[in-house]
Amino acid sequence: MPKKTTPTENTVNREYKSSIFAMLFQDKTKLLELYNAISGTNYTDPDILKIVTLENAIYMGLKNDLSLIVLEIRLHLYEHQSTPNPNMPLRDLLYVADQFSDLTKDMNIYGRKQIKIPSPHFFVFYNGEE
Repeated sequence: MPKKTTPTENTVNREYKSSIFAMLFQDKTKLLELYNAISGTNYTDPDILKIVTLENAIYMGLKNDLSLIVLEIRLHLYEHQSTPNPNMPLRDLLYVADQFSDLTKDMNIYGRKQIKIPSPHFFVFYNGEE
């Protein structure tokens, strides 16, 4: 039976909060500020970033909050959560596998030449109460 809320209780629309997070950081200047804050770097050119966020990928309907490639060597995947999710490591694995599949789709992964991929880094921003 669903819990009923009283007029004094605040209910949270998790999709709305996640959308605001993703919308705010679609601005490359803001995204670079976030990247610098997390990485301890001081980059000033937002063009070093390439936004590669998954948008309802066909495979399993995957969609993550925000992904970017930095200088073609680092892949950052950012997720915003307002409730705990013990499956984030699994979700991150699926997200990065989908990202790598997309990045290498036109490359010969069975060939003799090594394909270089950016190193993945995962970040979860949590603002819940638990």
